[in-house]
Amino acid sequence: MKYEAVIGLEVHVELSTKTKAFCGCTTEYGGKPNSHVCPVCLGLPGALPRINLEVVNKALKTGLALNCSINRFNRFDRKNYFYPDAPKNYQITQNDYPICYDGFIEIDGADGTRKKVGIERIHMEEDAGKQLHSSKGTLVDFNRSGVPLIEIVSKPDLRTPEEASQYLTKLRSILLSLGVSDVKMEEGSLRCDANISLREVGATAFGVKAEVKNMNSFKSLEKALRYEFLRQEEALEKGEKLSVETRRWDEAQEKTILMRSKEMANDYRYFPEGDLVSLSISEEWIEGIRSTIQELPHEKEERFVRDYGIPPYDAMVLTLTEDMANYFDETVKICGDGKAASNWLMGDISRLMNEAGTWVKELKFSPAQLAGLLALIEKGTISTAIAKTVLTHMFAEGKDPQVIVEEHGLVQNNDEDFIREAVNQVLDSAPHVVEDYRNGKTKIMGFVVGQTMKATKGKANPGIINKLVQEELERRK
Repeated sequence: MKYEAVIGLEVHVELSTKTKAFCGCTTEYGGKPNSHVCPVCLGLPGALPRINLEVVNKALKTGLALNCSINRFNRFDRKNYFYPDAPKNYQITQNDYPICYDGFIEIDGADGTRKKVGIERIHMEEDAGKQLHSSKGTLVDFNRSGVPLIEIVSKPDLRTPEEASQYLTKLRSILLSLGVSDVKMEEGSLRCDANISLREVGATAFGVKAEVKNMNSFKSLEKALRYEFLRQEEALEKGEKLSVETRRWDEAQEKTILMRSKEMANDYRYFPEGDLVSLSISEEWIEGIRSTIQELPHEKEERFVRDYGIPPYDAMVLTLTEDMANYFDETVKICGDGKAASNWLMGDISRLMNEAGTWVKELKFSPAQLAGLLALIEKGTISTAIAKTVLTHMFAEGKDPQVIVEEHGLVQNNDEDFIREAVNQVLDSAPHVVEDYRNGKTKIMGFVVGQTMKATKGKANPGIINKLVQEELERRK
């Protein structure tokens, strides 16, 4: 390719505190419009803000988990702009002294090697209200105004849409594991803007960037960046001069649309927020927060591969949510078979949860009961086919697998005489099978095994079936 992309992400994260950043109003999502407000978050004259300490703690926790350095001196600033959803006509944010800086996240790069994506800064700020547009006009709901945010700004180290999506996926899993946010993109608690420019492969100077907004899913992020790459590439090939722009992603049209150019950019006239005290963050404070950080998803992922012998892809999927990772971890500690536990959790159990619209924490059976199911398979008490039936009952009823097997008479049949008779009945009813086998078509054995399993209602031991099918075909050959 002639050009490569230079991509950086700005991720806004709503923190899961009970109250807003600078007042005591609830941060609960939804509610009657303008019911979660007070003079402070409405910007009424004379109302003074105060710092919610939990916002600072969660920002520190995030920075430490993302390998950041911590600014010991912290100050809030005013970002001045006039917009209907900003009742004070300014936003309380951090400009000169962000709480965290110079961190990184490791991802798998486009070339297959491990790659560090730098984090330039993390700063605290407050959210704006929400505009509601209709044919009759525009209304503003200030319930979200003042909800605490952190903005995580990456360095321009990403080169492909896939890398950007992987970075955001990993960042989301870390934030969820830390408990600093519920990171629900559909509710706006995780929002992402992307800066993308193009340059010729091998060049070191940056190109002319465009900022893309309004991407509310990982797929949207990838599609928007692919579209923007092609748009800029086409313009460069035509000799057109690109300008710094802010664009939005239109999901319906699957294209980016110009919002404003550099000439229309705002001068925010930052200056220190005089109504809030500055913060001095001590080493004791930092270490106190660090002690609350448990094993992170990528650390679990590495441990699962190393200790349980599962493929990296399985480990990545299992650690996307803390509940799934912990469920898997507890199961393997009991049964000792990482691959079997991984297969069942990623396969039939995930399918049942998707069909029912439930989550891991809502499963009616425990990791110990799943380990019990795997033990029944390992002992030969039930076949894998029967285990699927048992799992369906466990999912619906929450009963122990041994109880379900006994109640429904699902014990695997290991009687060779019984199974041999079933195999011969299948062969007698399909004489072409023996002829195909004589002609070297050994794959026909799979058909006989399947028909025998069907004839025995899935209760016959599949290992014994395979052995006897081969014996009987050789005998008749």
